[in-house]
This record gives sequence, C-alpha cells and structure tokens, in this order.
Amino acid sequence: MLVVGSGGREHALGWKLAASPRVDAVYTAPGNGGTENNVPIAADDLGGLADFAADRGCLTVVGPEAPLAMGIVDLFAGRGLRVFGPTKAAARLESSKEWAKEFMARNGIPTARFGAFGEPGPAHRLVDSLAEGGGVVVKADGLAAGKGVVVCGGADEAHAAVDRMLVSGEFGGAGSRIVVEERLEGEEASYIAMCDGEAAVPMASSRDHKRALDGDRGPNTGGMGAYSPAPAVEGEETARAVREGVIERAVAAMRREGCPFSGFLYAGVMVGADGRPSVLEFNARMGDPECQPIVMRMDFDLFEYVEACAEGRLASMPPPRWLARHAACVVVASRGYPGRHDSGGEISGLDRPPARDVRIFHAGTRREGGRILASGGRVLGVAALGDSLRSAVSAAYGEARRVSWPGSRMRSDIGAGGPAREGGGLSGGS
Repeated sequence: MLVVGSGGREHALGWKLAASPRVDAVYTAPGNGGTENNVPIAADDLGGLADFAADRGCLTVVGPEAPLAMGIVDLFAGRGLRVFGPTKAAARLESSKEWAKEFMARNGIPTARFGAFGEPGPAHRLVDSLAEGGGVVVKADGLAAGKGVVVCGGADEAHAAVDRMLVSGEFGGAGSRIVVEERLEGEEASYIAMCDGEAAVPMASSRDHKRALDGDRGPNTGGMGAYSPAPAVEGEETARAVREGVIERAVAAMRREGCPFSGFLYAGVMVGADGRPSVLEFNARMGDPECQPIVMRMDFDLFEYVEACAEGRLASMPPPRWLARHAACVVVASRGYPGRHDSGGEISGLDRPPARDVRIFHAGTRREGGRILASGGRVLGVAALGDSLRSAVSAAYGEARRVSWPGSRMRSDIGAGGPAREGGGLSGGS
C-alpha cells in the first residue's frame, strides 16, 4: 500500500490498513515523524508518486485534497495503477465551492441559499439581503486547507470577509471567487461514505470542532478535535435522509454527469430542529480529524473495502461492522495556529506507551536523530475509545496532557454538547 499525505488522517489510515493480513507493507509519502516506511516524495509530485507505486506494485490511497484536485487519480489510472480516490473532475465537489453549490442546486440536494461572485459589489449586496433574515457565511471558492470559510455573526463581519477575500486577496487564487450563503442553524455532523462510482457504503458518523478556541470561538481551522458517533445523524429518519437524499443522490448525479465519484465522499451537514439535513459542504476525501475516531471504531478490514472500491465491486461487500463504542480525538496544536505558529520544539511524553484503547496519531511532526519535533500547526491527534462519549473524551485528554512541547495548546471542550449518557445505545452493525 502507498498512502499519500503527511497528516494525522494519513497516519490513521496507514495504521488501519497495516492491520490487514493481506497487506505486506504500508508506505507513506512523504509521511511524518510517527509514520513508518516514509518515502521522500512530496504529495504534489504526482509523477514521482506514480513511479514509486508502479515500481512497488502498490494500491494507492490518496489522503489530502490538493493532489486529488491536481489529477493524481487520472494520472495513476492512465498508467494502469490501482488507486483509491476521485478523479480531478469528481474532486470539484471540494476544489470549487461554487461548482459544488451549483451541482447541489441542479440535482435537488438540500443546501443553503447562495450566490457566487468574483467582484465585491454584488457580493456585498447579497450579504445585506441575507443579513436581514439571519447570519451569513462567506467561503473562498478554492482549496484553503479548511480555513477558507468565515461564519459571520452579522453583516459587518460578512462584509469584512468579502473584502478580505476579493479585495485584499487573503486567500490568493483560492479566494478569487467566493460563495456567499445564508447561515443555517442546527446541529452539525460529518457523514462520510466509501464510493466506487456506483455504490456507496456509509462510514460511522462523526462531528468535528472547527473553531480554534473553546466555546467554538476564534477562526476556523482544519479541525481541533472530533468524536464518533454524531447524535444528529444517528436517528433512523435523519440517517436515511442523508444517505438517500445526499450521498446516494450525489453519487448517482455524478455518474449521470459523466464524472463518477470513487473514494471517500464527505458531506458536512446541518440538521435543523425539524430533523431535516442540509449540506454545508462536500469534501472529496476522508475528514481530518474525523478519520481518527472513525478508524478507532472500525471492526472490519479497511483494505478489503479500499480494494473493492478501486476495482468497482463495492456493492458485493457485506456491510462494514463498527465497535459499539464511542471514540474521540483531541488535537494538540502549536501556539498561534491557524495563523503564524511556533514550531521546532521537541515533544516530550511520546516515549511512554499510551493507555489501553488510546492511539497517538502524528500530523505536524518530524524525526531528527532520536527526537521527534513539532513541525506544523496541528501536531498530534490523540484518539481514544470509551463506552460513552464522556469516557472516550476523558481518556483522550488524559493522554494528551502527557505529551507537550514549548508552545503546545489544545481546546479543552472537545465533545461538549455530545451525548453524555453511559452506553449511548449504539449497535455494532453498519
């Protein structure tokens, strides 16, 4: 196996893939300080990655969005290499917020009212119109590492966000066009499915915490923590509405429009007070940090499903099984993230094995001699299982407090608002 990427998602996927009795070795390119068999090939060196996969006979899993948007799957498929992920055309669901919103509108997938703009004037006018009825969200059209979404509390903040993107160019080319949409209210959840272009198999539900600071304050980040399952989409009616009205409808529409979707299809949804879901965004890959608690709950061979997707036979697979437990992930980041942040400090506490049912997934780390240094914004993801969300969160924080470096920080309220009752009424099935 070859896993492309260097974050906590890639560490978690590689860990689970390596557990398969059919996998001889997992290589990670370029990897991080916690992954093994690292290959010094950047995630955007598509030719170099293809050469490596061809030389080793790898089935490749693409983690991050950037190489997908560049067309890594098209290149690999053109060379006859097995790869798990969407084509460049299918990855537009994430690489262009404007394209994704228009796709949803023409295919009857529920989402917020919106407008797309390349000039500030019309965008400001829509802000004024939407602000009369509630909040506003301003999104950079292109890829911005999870930070190109500004959830605005009022018109002034939304106008400022429009100007930051279209006038000041804060997000570069990713913000040369923007989407302005109404702010939906309710409970968020991440609903992710494995797809092969025809069929879709749901993963365990999850919810992440995007804001940098406690109480969901501060700027958006790539994610400061996550937990699974997400109660908002665990009810039978809501789960069916997302599965049929969002995931299956999107997969069918992508196939009908000539760009079938294979890989992880991620729908970020908002569930209103009436239980009806609306799509906040699509991503064309597994979430990060949602991946970490999801893989902790997997009670099946992930490789078998990746291979089935890559070979177009997902419909023949049995429903995946899930541990009837909760899982949580706490992200330990560098001070200042998601803005200018510290890096380079040695991480202490990694020499001790983690507690039972706890895993430490590396993200922004690197090895230097016998030391592991913090080298990024999100540095570690500490994931744990528990018989309740409360116990999973407690175990994750217990381990997270044992690792540190100068300038490390984390939110203290991951899992807040989730189900606190013991047990949680989970089943072990799909």
